[in-house]
This record gives sequence, C-alpha cells and structure tokens, in this order.
Amino acid sequence: MKSVFLLFLVVGNTLALYSPSDDVIDLNPSNFDSKVMQSDELWLVEFYAPWCGHCKSLAPEWKKAASALKGIVKVGAVDADQHQSLGGKYGVRGFPTIKVFGANKNAPTDYAGQRSASSIVDTAINHAKQLAQARLSGGGGSSSSGGGGSSGGGRKTADPQDVIELTDSNFDSLVVGSTDMWLVEFFAPWCGHCKNLAPHWAEAATELKGKVKLGALDATVHTVTAGKFNVRGYPTIKFFPGGKKDMSSGEDYDGGRTAGDIVKWAEEKLSESAEPPEVVQITSQESLDACLEKQLCHIAFLPDILDTGASGRNDYLAVLAEMAEKYKKRPFAYVWTAAGEQPKLEDAVAVGGFGYPAMVSINSRKMKYATLKGSFSADGVNEFLRELVYGRGSTAPVKGAELPKVAPTEAWDGQDGVLPVEDDIDLSDVELDDIVPDEAGKDEL
Repeated sequence: MKSVFLLFLVVGNTLALYSPSDDVIDLNPSNFDSKVMQSDELWLVEFYAPWCGHCKSLAPEWKKAASALKGIVKVGAVDADQHQSLGGKYGVRGFPTIKVFGANKNAPTDYAGQRSASSIVDTAINHAKQLAQARLSGGGGSSSSGGGGSSGGGRKTADPQDVIELTDSNFDSLVVGSTDMWLVEFFAPWCGHCKNLAPHWAEAATELKGKVKLGALDATVHTVTAGKFNVRGYPTIKFFPGGKKDMSSGEDYDGGRTAGDIVKWAEEKLSESAEPPEVVQITSQESLDACLEKQLCHIAFLPDILDTGASGRNDYLAVLAEMAEKYKKRPFAYVWTAAGEQPKLEDAVAVGGFGYPAMVSINSRKMKYATLKGSFSADGVNEFLRELVYGRGSTAPVKGAELPKVAPTEAWDGQDGVLPVEDDIDLSDVELDDIVPDEAGKDEL
C-alpha cells in the first residue's frame, strides 16, 4: 500500500505543470471568482490539461512571463481537465487556451499571439496600457464596469464597415493596383477562429483607418484569389506593403490576433516603410524653424568648402543621412551649415573656436542642447544619438535662452570651393631707378 501511495505521489507531481514556488497563480472553481472576477487587476489565464503536449511546451514560457510580469499583470493557470466546469464556462474546447480578463471580466478575450514569453509579455503590457488609458479617460477600469471587452478602452469604437469586402473581381484593383498598405484576412464563415478574430479585425480597421487598409475575403466563395495565395487554413492573413505591388508582394502576417497586436504590428510596418527625414542646409529662418519643431533638432557645423572640397563635405552629409535613416522612427530632424556662415548661432551653442566639424542637438522647448564630443563619423554620431535616446549625456542651456535669427545664405551648389581671384597689378610702367631712397647716402646691404 505504501508503494501505491508513493506511485500516486510521483504521478501527481509529474502531472502538475506548476508548483507553489512558481509565479503562476493556481486557479480553481473555489478561488477563481474572488481572485479574478472580483479583481480590478488585469489577468492572463491559461486553461490547460496536464497530459497535453502543447501545454507542457508552453509551461516554461508561461513561468518566465509570470515572473517578468510580477507586480504588473497577474498570470494564472487552471487545470481544465480536472476543473471541467470552469473551462466549459469560458468555452474551452482545446488546450492550451489562454484568456485575457481585462476591465470587463465578463467578456474575456482570446490570446492569439505567439507562445513565447516575450510575446506573452508584450501582449500583457499592451492590454495594461489600454486599461490605464481607459481609466485616465474615465472609461471602464474595474471589474464591475460594463461595456464591451474586446481589447480594452482608449480606442475608437469599432465599425465593421471599415473592413473592406474583397472579392475575386475587385482584389486586383483595390489591393494589388493600389499604393496603399494592406492587411487582408482570408476567412471561412464557419471557422471558429475567424469568428473570434472578427471583432478585433474590425476594431483594428477603425483604428488604422487612413493609414493602413484592412480587408476580408471569403475564401470559400472567392476561391480563385485564395488559390493564388495558397490559402490552406483559416484565418490566413497576408500583408501587402505600400507602393507598387504585384501578386507576389503578399507576405505572411506573423503578429498576434488581438486588435492591439494588429494595430501595433501595422504601425511598426508603417514606421519601417517611412522615408527618413531630409538633411537640410540652413539657408533661411524657415529651414531652422522646421527643424526646431521636432523633439530634437540636430545641427551640424561643417568645415569650409575650401578645407574639405565637395567630396569631403559629401562624406559628412552622408553620415547625417545614415543617422536619419537609422533613427527615422524618432522625432528627429537634421540641418547643417558651413563654418562661419551662422556666427550668432555658433555663439549661442558654444561651437565656434574648437574646430569643425561640430554638432549639437537642441531641444527647443527646453532651450537646452547637447554637444557631440566624439568623432564626426558614423560610429561617433550614432553613439552620441544613442546616448540622447536613452536620456544620458550632459546638456547646457542655450545662451540667452533663445536662438538668434538666421542670416540668409546661398545654398551650396554641390561643387568644390574656388579661391577668390585677386586683381593683377601691372608693374611694367614702374622704373626702379626712379625710386628715391628714404635716406640719401644710406649704404647698401
């Protein structure tokens, strides 16, 4: 009998995916209501079965996510094989099933992201941000609040009409023939996952309206288009980048399936495809003012064209262009001027006197600036900007707490500099013998 008891003990411990030492909170019918439903906190809850292979694979990632989110978002787990009534209450039909319990605990949403700790954490933080924004704006922020629970507050009300209906007859003209960025869902009306995705897809379409177009195509009806993209399961989501496209332009969507995940993924694609800011020469007040409207205005003071030639100057401008591309997602702008062309500006940021090239970054709202201390190279400027992004580095106040007016200058023509031509002096008519010495009789050297 003792050996049988030990056997059951071993089997019980083997089947348990989570232990009291983990940061994953064990949930069951006796504590679910008090811990989750009556809580004002955001919860991520996994419904699992101990024998489920996918659940066993998820367990270490779920534990990592729980530890990372400790004190921020609650992470729990329900043995839905043992507590079938609790799983059935939330429509659990397979394992693992993950639910997000946000502001409206009576309407949890399905987690549809990747089953990695990083993806789980990202989704949780996104939902927490939405919940905080809802509370800030007076929206539903507690478990007793009503309203829909599709993906938290703080977003626009979803309008299904913002999802564009696509067919075999209009797909080429609306999607392939446009320069817009598209996300297209290929669905089947009977598909459960498609039904779960529908409210999120509509909400994302409303949120992204005017930036990214979201469409939906019934792949069971419009089989020609679905076949061209080798659709074999539902829902299948394809991404079509902005600009000129053809049928080979479709890429697989690899983000989550909540409205927040879809919007975040699309906005990142928008940022990646955005053109970097232009590097502009300061020739007028308008050119500098446009730069100062950004969070940080980076001003380069380049050597005189006679010192570097066109090639050398272009090398410096190439460094600035590279940084504009690298940091294009940041609210930065880039301008330049030649040494001595804007002396008052140089004086205001203490540039003149220690050599060129030089560079400063100005926050016009605070009237403070930081100075590049390293080399004016790709590595040196990148390190300088990275320090600014992380909020490090020393700053100084702009002299007089305001920037001087720009002295209008001519735009550089892209050519090498030319030395000024001096007037020739004609000495042919000068008779040296007629020159009278200052002191008569002075001995010659």
